[in-house]
Amino acid sequence: MVGTREGEHRAAGRRSGLAELGVYGAGGLSAWHGRSPRAPPARRLEPSLGLCSAARGGRMLALRLCIVKKTTSVLARALTSQSNGSQSLPDMSEVRSRLRAIVGASTNWRDHVQAMQERKALHTLLAQKQEDLPPKKMKDSYIEVILPLGSQPEIREKYLNVHDSVRFGRILEDLDSLGVLICYTHTNPESHQRSPLSIVTALVDKINLCKKVIYPDCDIRFTGNVSWVGKTSMEVKMHMLQEYDGVYSPVLDATFVMVARDPENKRPAFVNPLIPDGPKEEEVFKQGALNKIKRTDFNTTSLLKMAPTAEERNIVHNMFLNTLDTRTVSFRSRVLPPNSVWMEDAKLKGLQICHPQERNVFNRIFGGFLMRKAFELGWATACSYGGSRPFIVSVDDIMFQRPVEIGSLLLLSAQVCYTEKNYIQIRVHSEVYDTDTKEHKTTNIFHFTFMSENEVPQIVPKTYGESMLYLDGKRHFSATMKETREAMNAPAAA
Repeated sequence: MVGTREGEHRAAGRRSGLAELGVYGAGGLSAWHGRSPRAPPARRLEPSLGLCSAARGGRMLALRLCIVKKTTSVLARALTSQSNGSQSLPDMSEVRSRLRAIVGASTNWRDHVQAMQERKALHTLLAQKQEDLPPKKMKDSYIEVILPLGSQPEIREKYLNVHDSVRFGRILEDLDSLGVLICYTHTNPESHQRSPLSIVTALVDKINLCKKVIYPDCDIRFTGNVSWVGKTSMEVKMHMLQEYDGVYSPVLDATFVMVARDPENKRPAFVNPLIPDGPKEEEVFKQGALNKIKRTDFNTTSLLKMAPTAEERNIVHNMFLNTLDTRTVSFRSRVLPPNSVWMEDAKLKGLQICHPQERNVFNRIFGGFLMRKAFELGWATACSYGGSRPFIVSVDDIMFQRPVEIGSLLLLSAQVCYTEKNYIQIRVHSEVYDTDTKEHKTTNIFHFTFMSENEVPQIVPKTYGESMLYLDGKRHFSATMKETREAMNAPAAA
């Protein structure tokens, strides 16, 4: 049955010029207490997904596949070469079990509050200054994890979507868990005692993809390590690869920023400094520092703080003039241009009751769960707007502004905020509603870039607020395209 279904969904993918998305990963054999996955069945190598000239997004995929070849992680190869050569890799269930052990979290909801109370005693283990902590190297936090979709069919159902490919929202959950564990490995890699740190996701800086389809019956491998460290924050680089015919091919590349806080998750806490080992790691560390500067600059020039640039003002004004009714010669009479959609008509909303089953080890709603729900609403919005199956191209700038408590009413609002040819930029706003105070508080803002099979209508703002959303979406889309061009022009890795 596996071979039959595999042939069907791969043939369907070839017919429609499809494929799902990602950027480079790295192979390696480091492990801890995991079981050995069974060898997956032999498979044909996939055709080059970037050569689908029929699809309007083919050129973009070709660029991203070239980026994969050029940005092959030299660092990951170096870290892999220092591993012990064991074939035993932990799976994602073991990642979460390890996190519970490090934090001392209980799997029983009734015991969880008591477990968190016991963490208060760990305050005495916190460093008073960063210099008191031993420096670490990138290899100290390097981890590989297997997602055995091919060798263990019983776990596929959780990851399967209606198109017979892997649910990307589930991958977001796994990346979030892995990123936290990588940071705990950096700060407490060998000790089996509880960590005094509460490490949480602060920002998903970027997730880039180069494949449209992630197959549900092929093993997946995740790798990652800490790539940059500040006083209380850590940048984590993670990669995802999928097995084809015994060879792991790159699927995505992710950059997360984690922050360390005290045992009660109230105040910042110091983390071990990171010492680059050699010129390759120095380059990676330097890029992490540059990423922080870019994030600061992007936040400083936010449209919530500064007026649009002169060029952006002209864009908004020209769009406004293009919607005026020339027959009435009135600023209040607006006409929708051909092949366009008013922004107010391109949104979807959702409500989620936050049950204890979705909690993380700190008794708050799991950040990966929030990302999954936001992504799936964003995907549905792009699907409804474009009229065909959309494919995720990039995720960026997901800021976790405040935690979501158990029992909260989570309100999600997805908005098409920018379009260009067959690309759709989606912004998802997440907020919690307090039934006692009747207040709405923003928790997250999500940004997703999707690619549709066909060219989509132009999105048109009507109000000034919608115009700012349009410009913000354009900025995120332009940053994604610029990153692609820069990566293309970068020298190939040795």
